Amino acid sequence: MSEIQKNLLTGFGCDSYRITMPPAAARIIARLQEAGYEAYIVGGCVRDCILGREPGDWDITTSALPHEVKALFRRTIDTGIQHGTVTIMDGDEGYEVTTYRLDGDYEDGRHPTSVSFTRSLVEDLKRRDFTINAMAYNDKDGLVDEFDGIGDLQRGVIRCVGRARERFGEDALRIMRAVRFSAQLGFSIDKETLDAISELAPTLDKISKERIQIELNKLLLSKNPGYFRVLYETGITKVILPEFDTMMEYPQSSRFHSYTVGMHTLKTVEAVPEDLVLRMTMLLHDVSKVWTGYRDEEGLDHFYKHASESAKWAEKFLRGLKYDNYTIDRVVKLIRWHNWRINSTKKDVRKAMSTIGEELFPDFIMVCVADTMGKSDYAKALILPELGDIADIAAEILRDGDCLTLKDLAVTGRDLIAAGMKPGPHMGVVLNGLLQLVLEDPSCNNKEYLLGRVNLEHGALRDV
Repeated sequence: MSEIQKNLLTGFGCDSYRITMPPAAARIIARLQEAGYEAYIVGGCVRDCILGREPGDWDITTSALPHEVKALFRRTIDTGIQHGTVTIMDGDEGYEVTTYRLDGDYEDGRHPTSVSFTRSLVEDLKRRDFTINAMAYNDKDGLVDEFDGIGDLQRGVIRCVGRARERFGEDALRIMRAVRFSAQLGFSIDKETLDAISELAPTLDKISKERIQIELNKLLLSKNPGYFRVLYETGITKVILPEFDTMMEYPQSSRFHSYTVGMHTLKTVEAVPEDLVLRMTMLLHDVSKVWTGYRDEEGLDHFYKHASESAKWAEKFLRGLKYDNYTIDRVVKLIRWHNWRINSTKKDVRKAMSTIGEELFPDFIMVCVADTMGKSDYAKALILPELGDIADIAAEILRDGDCLTLKDLAVTGRDLIAAGMKPGPHMGVVLNGLLQLVLEDPSCNNKEYLLGRVNLEHGALRDV
């Protein structure tokens, strides 16, 4: 039982919960109530307050119609007025206030074809996704919990409001939201809700790539990223990442491995910190094993070039889900290099740091450690000490201020020209050749010495 559930199982009833909301939200609710309307904070902010978490947003619901809300406040923005939402500005802060509403039919699996307003809070709460998100609160009435959201928080359960198939039929994105909330809170999923997820998972193909990305990110950045397995067990990966289904069944017969490719992947995702680049790297780092692998005559599996192939595939996948260039660039680089076994010598570590990049190298080490944590005990005993040595050597290299890039080289292109070399593409070759000398021996990073190693007339390095 989690600490959250222990805190909730203290006998409190709905009347016992008192939520301290931002002064601005309290003022908005009070103003609406003074005008004769109902008003409550609602949804995620209520759930998070009860769980002792800091809400990201403070949404307000009210019986007042949009034009009635606008008439009561000086600064408003028509954020989504066709759906009953008006944003009220209080200083620099904005608070969304939405009229109680009833949704019409959902024909596209995401948005209602029509919205009508109601004066009933309960009718509004009925249309929400999960019981833990269908609670409302104000200081006057306390907690309104018509669907036993508190009970589900106590039991640690994600359960749909009403019939699960109807809720998911209205909005297919709720299918991924259920798994995401389960991962974030460490909760199980109610059986009816889980069955409906498995039945309706194919309808996720109606959801935009951007929305899929957002839910995938939140799941990976949760306290329980290994819950990604639920996406596989319920058929969700068959829609958003079908390669993972094959990975879960693909064996790795080797003394370095104890799991299928998919189970290894899940172990590695759990072994890195809560960072999107790191967790996405681990999710995709071995995806190409399912088509690069082969078994030799002794029954051992090999996966040649899987790192470079996985990097190529990952870039295409991430672009398809509309990830930003920064995330794509870092994930692809880390996947490309994740299988690089570096010798524990200063010159080899310097060369690796120069190739991977000083700023990305710590992430590279974390990726290698995580990859090893998903392997056999034999692999852990062999590789983890090596990675520890490499990390120590890298720290020493940084302390010593060794040259790792062209910008730290004692010779520049201008120096070569001033010494008599003709400009041209060969200058880059020469400078990179000099950098390799310095990576071998940092004491060589001396302008006079380096210029002496250059054949200025032929634009090349001198043989020694």
